[in-house]
Amino acid sequence: MLTAFILLAALIVAYANGANANFKGVASLFGSGTTGYWPCVRWATLATAAGCIAALLGSSVMLQAFSGKGLVPGDLAAQPVFLFAVAAGAGLANLLATRLGFPVSTTHMLIGGLIGAGLAAKTDALNYATLWETFAKPLLLAPCVAVVLGAVMYGVLKTLRLAPDHRTRTLDALHFLSAGAVCFARGMNDTPKMAALLVGIATLSTRSAMLLIAVSMAVGGRISARHVADTLAHKITGMNPGQGFAANATTAILVILGTLKGLPLSTTHVSVGALLGIGITTRQAKWKTVIPVLAAWVITLPAAAVLAGLIYKLGKLFT
Repeated sequence: MLTAFILLAALIVAYANGANANFKGVASLFGSGTTGYWPCVRWATLATAAGCIAALLGSSVMLQAFSGKGLVPGDLAAQPVFLFAVAAGAGLANLLATRLGFPVSTTHMLIGGLIGAGLAAKTDALNYATLWETFAKPLLLAPCVAVVLGAVMYGVLKTLRLAPDHRTRTLDALHFLSAGAVCFARGMNDTPKMAALLVGIATLSTRSAMLLIAVSMAVGGRISARHVADTLAHKITGMNPGQGFAANATTAILVILGTLKGLPLSTTHVSVGALLGIGITTRQAKWKTVIPVLAAWVITLPAAAVLAGLIYKLGKLFT
């Protein structure tokens, strides 16, 4: 019975991830007026699916990290109630943020779930050195690097006349390719994180777990992306096609490099950081939206931790 709940909770996390993150790669296409909402959704779904397939070829580092082993004792990480608490806590927090239109990080949610369920099980269960090196440091540094690189990338592309303020055939082609690259990178980076919740179920192989996660992500992105799409496309910064291309190029480079290094980066943080870097450079950053988004990033990890901790305690009462 608990196995079925773990499966359901993990699929909810993946659905919420698709709803919240699927549009991040193509937000600049929509925000700059290059194409409409539904073509963006279709392109994002296709490119993300390709990234999910690529994750099957080299995901062992991320699977290991998000299984909880090394962060918490191995016997705790193997408990079904622990896996369920992590998945349910992350899924509930992500669904709420998505409904409110905040582009938050599933990576943050999962880390919060691991921390909350771990501390609920045992107050000294966490390996803080692993928490810092494997999770916290990459997540803190990546958006800062993205802000700087986004500004630099835009300046370079502008100088090379590859990022004009108006649409051209060449720019449209590069813009679409860069958007697809971001979605591909996100699928490759996010899929193993969520599949790790299912690999602990003996009846599922790694490949089966990833395929289930990929399908659920695609459904979430297809059905429930609109709220976050509007925030990313129109409320972070004013955006023309050249700026959108520069933001996508920055995001794709950082997330793909991070994935190849086995770093659990947040595509959300990198994408918003790149957009913000360009917005600061062009003085078009919309701080009335940016500040609540940043606040949501701070709140979501502890929120997922609290939910996961409560669910773990409740789960132990019935097992």
